[in-house]
Amino acid sequence: MAISHYFRSMAQKLYPNLVHAVAFALSETVEQPYPADKVLARMFKSTPQWGSRDRSFIAETTYDILRYLRRYTEPTDQPIPWMDVIGWHLQHSGHVLPDWSEWADLPPPPHDLQDDNCPLAIRESITDWMDQKGQAFYGDRWEKLVSALNQQATVVLRVNPIRATTTDVQAALKKEGWDTIQREDLALELTERGNIFRTPAFKDGWFEVQDLASQQVALAMDIQPGQRIVDGCAGAGGKALQIGALLQNKGQVIALEPDEWKLKELKKRAKRAGLNNIQGRLTSDTKSVKRLHGSADRLLLDVPCTGSGVLRRNPDAKWRIDQELLDRCLGLQEEILDQYAPVCKKGGRLVYATCSIFPEENQEQIARFIQRNKQFTLQEEKQLLPDEFGYDGFYIAVLQKVD
Repeated sequence: MAISHYFRSMAQKLYPNLVHAVAFALSETVEQPYPADKVLARMFKSTPQWGSRDRSFIAETTYDILRYLRRYTEPTDQPIPWMDVIGWHLQHSGHVLPDWSEWADLPPPPHDLQDDNCPLAIRESITDWMDQKGQAFYGDRWEKLVSALNQQATVVLRVNPIRATTTDVQAALKKEGWDTIQREDLALELTERGNIFRTPAFKDGWFEVQDLASQQVALAMDIQPGQRIVDGCAGAGGKALQIGALLQNKGQVIALEPDEWKLKELKKRAKRAGLNNIQGRLTSDTKSVKRLHGSADRLLLDVPCTGSGVLRRNPDAKWRIDQELLDRCLGLQEEILDQYAPVCKKGGRLVYATCSIFPEENQEQIARFIQRNKQFTLQEEKQLLPDEFGYDGFYIAVLQKVD
């Protein structure tokens, strides 16, 4: 089991209110269940008196426990004793527990936290369903892959060339005490985690936070200035912003999204980034898509998926991924592909992407699409996996419309 950077880098005194906040966050995330990031964001907003170290302790302790939840709670048919779980985790992380009543008679954990010989599903804390699926497709590689999915994600920045150069960003962050490693022309990795959003460089639009695997999607589109790009599943616009910058603020990015609040967020982000070539459009019905038929030089479909490739940053999602969710995602992905594909003009490119490691959502989904749509040919596909690539798990397929 990995030990949090927080515990490696600082010996913080334990305070009851912070430990109980972790217990509350775990309870809300596991028992309700609510997404951990939303639970923590709501908690921090309601408790502004907590400083950055307090928030780091709460967030990292919560996420570390979620990564290895089965080791702390399996087997059990009783309510989870969250204070016991936190005590076991803190001991394993090198803390000497204070003399609190909650830990006066702390029992031993259900599994030896140092034992690497227990079943893989318990050791790496995944569901039996996910373990069986991973074993079936990845075979001997699965153990290494699922272990990589349990490592804490690094923070990668995508430099915005409209506002600054990579050298500019590195120098500005260095003055603020942040060290970075250049990974690609416009990609910098932080050497230490922290709240990078408070820096002047971020507020001035010099960079966005975007994992290196996610950055590969727009790069695969072979974008040329002056083109018309349609982002069919824009969300809050992380990839639309990258596309707008790759267009050098020329051409047009049409970002389609059914949630109005996400388009409002994209508009604010585009303004900060100095991009004036992005147009958000609300997709309230199929007519908004039909109006774009045959108009896009490039079509991006970064479709909803199980999120099985980004468990490093969303470990609580392990317990929400099952066959029912997979089946729903497969149906939605097929619907989006068939509905949006006509937007691509003859000779244009359709780029399909997921943050999934399951072949049903990736290679098999694209193979089925091509069977239904003979006018598209597969030019390239790649599966990026954290055990080899070192970042999030992403699938990217590049298709050409031939007639």
